[in-house]
Amino acid sequence: MNQDIPAERLKLSAGDRVAYAVATGAGAGLIPFAPGTFGSLEGVALFLVFGYLYDRLGITWPTPLPLLGIVNILVFVLGVWAANRLCRIKSQNDPRQAVVDEISGQLISVWPLAATPSASGVVLAFILFRVFDILKPYPIRKLERLPGGLGVMADDVLAGGFAAALVWLGRHFGVV
Repeated sequence: MNQDIPAERLKLSAGDRVAYAVATGAGAGLIPFAPGTFGSLEGVALFLVFGYLYDRLGITWPTPLPLLGIVNILVFVLGVWAANRLCRIKSQNDPRQAVVDEISGQLISVWPLAATPSASGVVLAFILFRVFDILKPYPIRKLERLPGGLGVMADDVLAGGFAAALVWLGRHFGVV
C-alpha cells in the first residue's frame, strides 16, 4: 500500500479500522507535530482517569498496583496487534502515526505512583519517559529492530520501565 495515501482513503477492513484507531491513539498520532508527546499525554490522562475511578470506588492500597499492571499488559498486547496492522497499512516499520506505544510506555512510567499519585510524580514520570523515548539509550534502541508491532511497542515499554525505576527511586527517597 502507498504510505502517502491517508488510511481514511484506503479500503480497510473493519479490523484494520479498529487497529488504526487504537494504534493512532484515537487520532493523537495524526497530529502533525509531536504526535509521540500527545500519545504520552493520553497515557497520563488514562492514568488520571484510573486514579479518579479508584478514588470514587474506594479502591485502596495495594489494589491499584495489580489493576494498573493488568491494564498495562492489555494495552501492550492490543498495541502490538494494532501496530502490526498499522505497519502493514502504511508499509513502514514504525509509522510516525503509531502512538499506542507511547501510551503504553507512559502508563508503565507512572506505575510506581498507582497507589499514591502526586502531581510532581506524574510530571517527573512524563518527563523521564519522554527523555528515554526520544534519546533511546542502550539497550532501548536495539528493541526497535524487533519485527512489526513488537518492535514498535518494545522500545517504549523499556523506556517506560527505565522511567518507572527512577520514579520509584524518587518516591523511595522522598523526592516526589
